[in-house]
Formats: sequence, structure tokens, C-alpha cells
Amino acid sequence: MDNPQPEPYDLLGIGIGPFNLSLAALADRADGLRTLFCEARPEFRWHPGMLVDGARMQVPFLADLVSLVDPTNPWSFLNYLRDQERLFPFYFAERFQLPRREYDHYCRWAAERLPNCRFGTEVTALHWEPGPGLYRAETAAGPLAARAVVLGVGTVPACPEPFARLAGHPRVWHGAEYLERRSALAGARDVTVVGSGQSGAEIFLDLLRTRGADGTRLRWLTRSRALAPMEYSKLGLEHFTPDYTRYFHGLPGPARDRLVPAQWQLHKAASAETLAEIHDQLYERTVGRPLDADPVEILPGTAVTGAEAGPCGGYELSCRHLDSGVRHVLRTDAVVLATGYRAVRPALLDPITELIDWDEQGRYRVDLDHRVATDPALTGGLYVQNAELHTHGVGAPDLGLGAHRAAVILNAVAGRPVHRLPARTAWTSFAPPAPDRPAGPPGAAPATPPAAALLPRPQEENRAAAVR
Repeated sequence: MDNPQPEPYDLLGIGIGPFNLSLAALADRADGLRTLFCEARPEFRWHPGMLVDGARMQVPFLADLVSLVDPTNPWSFLNYLRDQERLFPFYFAERFQLPRREYDHYCRWAAERLPNCRFGTEVTALHWEPGPGLYRAETAAGPLAARAVVLGVGTVPACPEPFARLAGHPRVWHGAEYLERRSALAGARDVTVVGSGQSGAEIFLDLLRTRGADGTRLRWLTRSRALAPMEYSKLGLEHFTPDYTRYFHGLPGPARDRLVPAQWQLHKAASAETLAEIHDQLYERTVGRPLDADPVEILPGTAVTGAEAGPCGGYELSCRHLDSGVRHVLRTDAVVLATGYRAVRPALLDPITELIDWDEQGRYRVDLDHRVATDPALTGGLYVQNAELHTHGVGAPDLGLGAHRAAVILNAVAGRPVHRLPARTAWTSFAPPAPDRPAGPPGAAPATPPAAALLPRPQEENRAAAVR
């Protein structure tokens, strides 16, 4: 007698980073839904190379896995503190932003206890079976069947093109590996950090603290014309609300593509606190000596146009000053690339890639429920997390919107409001007001409202999901 096939999952998550972990935590209390989340690595790890001592999150602790959707959820950060018997120390610390190490430990605490998280399980291929209307995910332990899939495979370190020829060199590597490879800098007498975001600032600060007294020349180089702090005003932060996400999604594609790079200070800059700590380090190390005697260089507005191994060891960086156009060559012993991350198309999608409706640039087309547009023959929901910057704006990689996005996806998969979402989340009205128009004659049809007014509110998103 054949063994009966196991009941398919309602939702299969591929990859367990903070965003899919948030979805797993919110799904844990969703009655009637079978969910499973798979991760190739043996345990949860969150940017282990950047858990530098003293580094803090850039979002408040309420941007945990669940609290901004369900503060009563047992997987909240406050419940973690209760379990760890750290509520009173946290209370007296009076810090809204967590140490990075503590956020990583909190996520590992949840990942190790959630029954729907399975580590050491790599999904190597995803197929669509139109007969039963199910996805089949291939793993070493056998196939898994699911009605819907959510991709949370994360991003990969971005290496600028000028440094491509130095890939694999022992003293040129991405900041994602900083802690694991910091010891390789021990003999370097000239170290260059490239990139002015939070990671670049944290690496430069750590080098000032750990190499500041041994005479090593430390250099911080960036294309950005100013080391401006991240936008952190209360109204500025409303760009990280569902209201702004809906507004951004309703813009034409070319407008969205122009807008994201212009908003770098909203999501790619360093925190004002970290920049202040760097200044404090520089100030204290120059007490009693002139500034120009300090072996530190900070070079904004400088682009690296080429990089190669030097004839006598080390590396030569061909640079161009953006304002003046002046070109020069920098010689250094080591380079740490704090140059961000980029999304990639995972190879596991190869079996269904022809069924996905890619945009003109080969990116996902993603609706407000974070569902990817596909061929009508593929009827199962395919969702993405942190792969929709181009369709949902600067909030896509932000942890503060993680729980809300997870709830939107969960509601769409369930076809019902598993989690109630707020109708409005910002004081700012991002779309222009409706134009004044004269009243029509009696019985005339009302004028068509502007496109922004047609964007669905969360409850409408949930109702629309039920019919898909």
C-alpha cells in the first residue's frame, strides 16, 4: 500500500533572515494555516561580520519581529527580555536602539524555538505542478509541497566593478566579512575603508579604536560628497510607513527609479551618533599635536575608477575627485569595501523563471501584497521580502516595516485578516490633493479621482487577496 502524501503547506518560506523570521513568528499563532520556513545554514546568523562591539541598531527596539503588528505576541523583544531575565537592566539602560549583538541574539532565540523553522534545509529548486496547483520544492531530505511560497533569501555583498580584478586577494574584502578577517589587517600600515554608509562608519570607528595608537594610516573614502547623517527627524521617518509604501507603489516606474537614488540619506547614510563618535575619537587622538600630524584621511566626493595590485605589494587605487575632476592614485596595504548589498535572482527559481513576469530590467513586478506577477498558468502565490526596493521604496529593506509586510503577506495567503492593520500610519500626505473641480449637472457621473486615491488601504488589500 502506498504511503499517503503529506498535506501540503499553505505557505513555504525559503530563507530565514529577519523578514521571513518575522513572518514565521506571526504565522505561529495563525489558526488553520500550515507553514514551514527553510534555511540552508545550520543556524540563524544576522550579519555576523558586522557585530562590532558598541555597534547599535538604527531602528528602535519596537522594530522587532512582531510588536508593530501584534505587541501581545510571545515572540516580541520584550518577551525575550523577560525570558532572559533582562527586563530591569534594559529598563535602566534607557536606550531605544539595541546593540546589534543583542538583536542577533534575540532573533536566534526566536529561530531556535519556533516550531515552523527548519535549519540545515536548502531548497535547491522550485517547480510548479499545474495539476494539483502546488509548488514542489526540492531539498536533500525530499520534496516539499506548498500552495504559496515566500522568498526571503536576502541580498549578497556588492563589489564595485573597479575592484573586480582584486577578488580573492587576502587584503581586499567586503565589510560583511569584517570581524572574521579583521586579524588579516594586523601587518597593514595603511588601511582604506570605501563606503560612507552605516557599515563604513562602524568599520572606520572600530579601526580608530583598535589601530589608532600604532601609527597606521587610516583612510575613509566615499563617492558621497558629504558625510551627511541619516535622516532621523520624526516627520522624515514617515517615509518608513505603510502610507508612504502605498504612495510610492502608485508612482510610474520611471519616477520610482529616479526617486530611490535621490533618497540615499533616508536609508544609506550613517547615524549621527556614529559620526559623532568618530569625531570624538579624532578629537581626542590629536590632543597636544597638530591635526595634520595625524595619519588619518577622510576623502568624500572621491570615486575609485580602477584598482590593481601594486608592483611593490599593496594596492593602487585610481581615483577621481568628483567636484574638480582631478585624478590621483592612492597606495594602500588593505581595502575594506563597505559598499552595500544587492539583490540576486536565486538559482532555485530556474525551473519557473519563464513563468515569472519580469520587468524591463529583469526585476520582479510586485503588487501591494508583495506578490510577484506571474503567468496566469502559475496560480499559486509567489511572494518576496526585501527584493522590492524598486516597487515599494526605501522601506523595503528597513526592519521597521518588516512585521507589517509579513502581516500583509500572511493576510493575503490566508484570504482573511489574520492580523488587523491600521488604516493610516503617517501624518504626512505624500500624494497631491485632489484638484478642485466644479460640480457637474444633476445626475452626472462623478469625476475620476487621482491615481493615489485609488490605492487600496490595508483592509482592501486583505479583501482583494481573498479572491486570488
